[in-house]
Order: sequence, then C-alpha cells, then structure tokens
Amino acid sequence: MKESSEPDLDRVDMRILRALHAEGRLTNAELATRVGVSPATCYRRTQRLFDEGHITGVRADVAPASVGLGALVMVGVMLDRSTPDSRYAFEEAVLKVKEVLDCILVAGEFDYFIKIRARDMADFNKLQGETLIALPGVRNTRTFFVMREVKENARLQF
Repeated sequence: MKESSEPDLDRVDMRILRALHAEGRLTNAELATRVGVSPATCYRRTQRLFDEGHITGVRADVAPASVGLGALVMVGVMLDRSTPDSRYAFEEAVLKVKEVLDCILVAGEFDYFIKIRARDMADFNKLQGETLIALPGVRNTRTFFVMREVKENARLQF
C-alpha cells in the first residue's frame, strides 16, 4: 500500500471499502449492487484492493467470553534499553505470545502497550509471571485490568 496521506483510491474504491468495512460478509453480487458497478468490475476492484494492501483481511468478531476469554488486560511495558536491536528482539518475541491481541510502540512513559485476553485474573497472573516479564529487554510492566469495555474495535470513519 502506498505510504501517503492521500491514497490513490477513487469513489468506487472508497464505496467498496466502506461497504466491506461495515459488513464483511457481503457477496460480490451484493457488494456490486451497493456500490453501483457490475459484479465483474466489483470483483476486479476488490481483488486489487486486497492485492495493494488496502484490505488486510476479513474475519468474524467473536465474543471473547463465549470462548472463555472474559478478562481484558492492558499492559504498559518499559524496556531496559530503547535501541533498534532491543525493540526488534522484544517485538519478535511478543509476536509469539498467543494471548497478545495488540502490541503498539508508543511515546511517553512506556515503550509499548500490549492488549491481552485471558480467562481470568489467575490466568493472566500466570502469563505475567512466566512469559511477559521474561520477554527480551523488559525492565518493568504496569498492568491495567479492564473493568468495562465502553467502545472497542470501532469501525474506521472514512
């Protein structure tokens, strides 16, 4: 995907993106009708949007509690050094931790924030004690147990 503030997308591309972002289960025929193009044109454009990285995936949103992952935890991570090598080592290791949903590099008091789903507090405590503090370069962590999710995974507004 192009790295610029003005993507090279026309109105039809934007209508396709908005429609799929709102409802990823649309068939190609339904999508074509919604955006006002033929099914063949819609298919070609959608494939191009995938190929160029404008669409990065399509998935179902699963209710975490229904699969036994009712605890949401945010963890602020401070590394002992903030060098490219230490960040790389940390990032490569955190990619392998299946409980980590998101990991973002930030500016400020912490180096990273990670979002984790666990069964409960005891499950997270085990993960913290055995895995998180053992990640490369971790000096300190600060844990925030989420009491209520007010707004999560909101759709982009474009």
